[in-house]
Amino acid sequence: MLMPHPAVLRRLVDEYEALTRTGATEAQAQAQARDLAYTLCVSTGTRDVRHALETAHQWLEAATAADAVPGPTAGSEPHVCA
Repeated sequence: MLMPHPAVLRRLVDEYEALTRTGATEAQAQAQARDLAYTLCVSTGTRDVRHALETAHQWLEAATAADAVPGPTAGSEPHVCA
């Protein structure tokens, strides 16, 4: 399964959570929340926005942890895939 870039996923989660936190009542805000929920579900391969948010948070935590792992040092030999 393809995974969205963490920055894109973070933006989707932040926007969705901000809209739902305020209890948006305007039709345009509700439509935007529905669109974001759909996009989150498609991006995470889920069918329910609660599961999509759980999955997104897990993926974002994993991406943050992966960023904390030091990469190869300058001048080290690259790995060759054969």
